[in-house]
This record gives sequence, C-alpha cells and structure tokens, in this order.
Amino acid sequence: MSSSQTLASSAGISATSARVPFDFVSSDIDDLASHMSHCAASQSRWFAVRSHLQQIHAMAAGRIVTMACIAASVGIALLAFA
Repeated sequence: MSSSQTLASSAGISATSARVPFDFVSSDIDDLASHMSHCAASQSRWFAVRSHLQQIHAMAAGRIVTMACIAASVGIALLAFA
C-alpha cells in the first residue's frame, strides 16, 4: 500500500479521491521545455541587431514628439537665417 493510500485510509478518504487530478510537475517540465525551445529559436543570427534596435526604439518612442518639435524649430531657424 502506498503512503498516499495509507494516509487516505487513515483519514477516512477513499484512495481514488486522494489522488491528485493534475500532474503539476509534468506540466511545469513541458512549459519549461517549450520556453527553452522558444528562447533557442529567438537566438538567431540577427538577434543582437534586433535587440539593439528595440532598445533604441524604446528610448526614442517616449521622445518622438519632442524630437519632432526640435527638428521643426531647427528647420525654421535655418530657413530664417538663409
């Protein structure tokens, strides 16, 4: 008799209701394997370039309106002096 059946019988619970309905360890291992294969696939030849471009985009995205206003001001100033 296994320890879960022994504990279940001493607690007055049937052996079938004492079983875990879902195997969490197996699903965690499957999720980890899926994550690892996704990470391996994302490490392509252009990974460093794409990563650098994402960092630049993240930095510039918050300042896009400010950069546009500065560019317009510089353009107007250059036209005024010309």
